[in-house]
Amino acid sequence: MMVRILSILPGFVGLLCIVILLGSIVGISQEVVKNDIPIIPCSEDEEVGCRIAMTSADIEVPNAFKLLEIDVSINWDEPDRSWFGVINEYPDVCEPDSNGLTNCTENDFEEYIIAGGSSSRGSLDFNMEPQKYRFITGGKDSSTISNQDVSIEIEIHLNPILEIIIGGIGLFLFIGATEMAFPLREWFEKFRNA
Repeated sequence: MMVRILSILPGFVGLLCIVILLGSIVGISQEVVKNDIPIIPCSEDEEVGCRIAMTSADIEVPNAFKLLEIDVSINWDEPDRSWFGVINEYPDVCEPDSNGLTNCTENDFEEYIIAGGSSSRGSLDFNMEPQKYRFITGGKDSSTISNQDVSIEIEIHLNPILEIIIGGIGLFLFIGATEMAFPLREWFEKFRNA
């Protein structure tokens, strides 16, 4: 009887691990819709090309987020007139002013874009890892658009390696607790003797 009482704790912890694993598989989704994101118009008479706007501060993802898998999806309404991108570094000469406007064009950012860019068709997806990010945007040739509706969807799961570890521990504890409370040998003996 005492062994059955002692089996409650590992059984509970094992069940809790399995619930955490199932929750991670389903994930947490958060959708944020932002209206009127400013876009830099790009007119035909622009000699230097279409100028780029950039967020004025880094979005820094701390190292603790290695335990998570964060998928970011960005969608916008008019891909023929504007585009969005994600960078993790940029040339010093492209530092944005107080309005977020740079003196650079997409060509200056080409090697730094990790997701999106002018070739994207109204959406971009990327996995956010521990580092610094900035968002950039620009109009396409002859575009006079000045703002755009953008939706950002974030989906969070545990890191797959962590999921495997938690699932293995949970299964091991749950099976061990079941064996402690109801030993298979006893059930087999009862079945054989019946």
